[in-house]
Amino acid sequence: MLRCSLLPHFRRPRRCDYVTPMLRALLILSALSVSARAEGFPPPVTDDAYRATDPAKVALGRLLFWDPILSGNRNISCGTCHQPQFGTGDGLSLGLGEGGIGLGTARVPDPANPPEQRIPRNAPGLWNLGAKEFTALFHDGRIEDRDGVLRTPMGPEMVEGFDTLLSAQTMFPVLSGDEMAGHYSENEVAQAVRQGLITGPDGAWEKLSARVRAIPEYITMWETAFPGDDTLDFTDISDAIGQFVEFEWRSDTAPFDLWLRGEDDLSARALQGAELFYFTQGCASCHSGPFQTDQDFHVTGQPQLGPGKRARFERHARDEGRARVTGDAADRFAFRTPSLRNVTETGPWGHAGAYADLRDFIAAHAAPRAALSEYARDVTLPDAGPEIAATDWTFMDDAAEVTALATAVRGPDRVLTETEVTALMAFLETLRDETALAGRLGIPETVPSGLPVDRP
Repeated sequence: MLRCSLLPHFRRPRRCDYVTPMLRALLILSALSVSARAEGFPPPVTDDAYRATDPAKVALGRLLFWDPILSGNRNISCGTCHQPQFGTGDGLSLGLGEGGIGLGTARVPDPANPPEQRIPRNAPGLWNLGAKEFTALFHDGRIEDRDGVLRTPMGPEMVEGFDTLLSAQTMFPVLSGDEMAGHYSENEVAQAVRQGLITGPDGAWEKLSARVRAIPEYITMWETAFPGDDTLDFTDISDAIGQFVEFEWRSDTAPFDLWLRGEDDLSARALQGAELFYFTQGCASCHSGPFQTDQDFHVTGQPQLGPGKRARFERHARDEGRARVTGDAADRFAFRTPSLRNVTETGPWGHAGAYADLRDFIAAHAAPRAALSEYARDVTLPDAGPEIAATDWTFMDDAAEVTALATAVRGPDRVLTETEVTALMAFLETLRDETALAGRLGIPETVPSGLPVDRP
């Protein structure tokens, strides 16, 4: 006998006698096709889910997103680590920001100015960040919108004047020496950051704003986008970039969206995967809602690699995730549930990019304790030299650290069959949105600063 879920609204699985795999698939297809809004599935995404965008701000933000002028050494743009060809990530387990040259999997250390370390976390995708339900950003949610009040560990002055949470978030990478600011003291922005000068007339943000104000084309576009404003300041830059991201990478026209709207059918295999995802395996207990995320934080036992998240004076290589924000031991190793939109394109997977193969990630995610003990270290990491490479596996080489991570995982391990993984992969493929992946405005040929644009 095979276990199947064929009640009209999939409330509870029951036993069915003598159901062959093919007949089971056909029955599931028939039952699911009756109503794309069956109980247990998210509602179709509508325009009401998003904030409105202003075309003038979007146009300004597009150029600023791709302009390296916002990095300390004028060599890295937002687009350097968020390339459309890699699903708006960088294709690497852990990226190289300052000190790297090239794009994506071809990015390598700059021999003339090598990186100090890898970026500690995997570059996240940018899908649907204009949706109102996204109230915490970064893997650890360290910047949040709590009932309309923006909060960050860096203090209230760090979020004053930003229109949205995304606007505030987009501008933190310019303060990171590993990402965009540059190494200590090698430029005026890095120097300001090192001195703790972020806001104010001598702060890093003002130094970057002055660069943009010095370019007439940007001033003209700013006057159109922010009429009546008296000065092009840093919050204008971030507001424009935020609106561009919201417009460019809205994703709600994937096959699953069309199915939910009753506009198209899904394959039998994809429907089998949907049944597993939403019912049998309970993936939707965390990956819920229209964007397949509950916007919460969970311990999933992902392998950790690279330098970890730590202060400069600390010597460990662990990333305690949400606990670094809340100070609550119960949040140790918890990370934000990522949206699964275009997930087939956003690898490597995991907050540290520990899996280069999505099938492997799915199986490991279901049985994390077993996966930690059998982890094969299949990652996508550019050669960053022996000194950095020596720290790549510090955490995983420490049995006590791995045991602590495994112990923090809640819930049982669930072993998936190859057939189940294949079906889940077929469902995840239905979240692939060709329109969104192509981009709406695309990468500009040039930017007003005249600096090179990172493009494949």
